[in-house]
Amino acid sequence: MKRYFSIVLVILLFSCEEKVEMSSINPENWKKRSVSIEQKDSLEYGKSYLSIYSQIYSISESRTQNLTGMVSLRNTSDLDTIYLLKAEYYDTHGKSVRTYFDYPIYLAPLETTEIIIDEKDISGGTGSNFIFEWQKPHDSPEPIFEAVMTSILGQQGLSFTTQSKRIK
Repeated sequence: MKRYFSIVLVILLFSCEEKVEMSSINPENWKKRSVSIEQKDSLEYGKSYLSIYSQIYSISESRTQNLTGMVSLRNTSDLDTIYLLKAEYYDTHGKSVRTYFDYPIYLAPLETTEIIIDEKDISGGTGSNFIFEWQKPHDSPEPIFEAVMTSILGQQGLSFTTQSKRIK
């Protein structure tokens, strides 16, 4: 019986995998995508604004519902790599909450990466937003930044989307 128990215990120990959580807040995950780009006239600079909601009002102004936000950063070119220079998250009052990266990262053709705002992270409030700075080849289409906000409470699900607007 002891031998059987020992074998089962060994099997269980070796079958357990360490689960590594990839966090969009962890700067090490963004460093893996970093790239050095030289200042070239061939790249066009842009800046985009994206509204996102980590909370919405529910029933009244004094009650809010927390949301999970998935921010999608998309290269819409099927030929060219684009470069994202900075992603900064702001709260309802326009105060910077965090900078996800402030160095160039690349997105290969048609590649997408995400930033996740956890449901429990309400630091942005009801009117949070992002500013993205980017560079792309002149003949290449602009990147798209979208957000999907979701929440599940009991049997009720809620989801909606927002899209970025170029501001520079």
